[in-house]
Amino acid sequence: MPDQRGWKLKVGAVIPSTNTIVQPDFDDLRSPGITNHIGRITIPNMPIKTDKDFDKMVRLSETDMVAAVDRVKTMNPDILIIGMSSLIVWDGLDASLSRKEMLENRTGVPVTGGSFAVAEALKKLEVKNIGILSPYMPIADEHITKFFDDLGYNVVRFIGLRCPSPVAIADITKNTLSEALNEIDGRDIEALIQFGTNLHFMKQAATEEKKRKKPVISINSASYWHALRLSKINDQYEGYGKLLSEF
Repeated sequence: MPDQRGWKLKVGAVIPSTNTIVQPDFDDLRSPGITNHIGRITIPNMPIKTDKDFDKMVRLSETDMVAAVDRVKTMNPDILIIGMSSLIVWDGLDASLSRKEMLENRTGVPVTGGSFAVAEALKKLEVKNIGILSPYMPIADEHITKFFDDLGYNVVRFIGLRCPSPVAIADITKNTLSEALNEIDGRDIEALIQFGTNLHFMKQAATEEKKRKKPVISINSASYWHALRLSKINDQYEGYGKLLSEF
């Protein structure tokens, strides 16, 4: 018998305990027959002042990720999203693929996350030269750039907003995000990408896309889109940009 609410798809997602944006964002994209189920990766809302602090936070999150996945696994998800974009991309493509394979073997279901979802989106959009915005420290920018370099994409420009703590990421305003995009956008950029799952950007991405006349990809909308497509669900959404409305 199918689940009475999740008869089409049960989405499992693991996100940092400090994250306040992914859960409501994913619920905004949930359609009838699809349910979302969140597991929390325990991390402290620690001060982030240096690259060393940020690396420590990522390593701490990795120690609890498997436990969070195991908790979500108990409700028998059909697919799993890793909703922490820095963790799923850390140490480059090979390490990310190794984590993904480990989690798929552990859960028995497909696994995606921001980096893999964006990579698939870029393939669909047929672009190579990208600009990336993140809320992170420079060390994270390096890891993200390496992931896309490994896949053959050209990261032309990158801006990291250097948020002082994990919770503070959710405080970043629309104006700050738009100004940051202005700094990295240009004629040499074919698509703009927003990393940082605790940034509220999904609908703003669509507005920026119309203004800039090029794809602007939100990490949360891309992750949910990829989870649906991996599950053979072709639901499309207006108001969230070209990726969700056309592909």
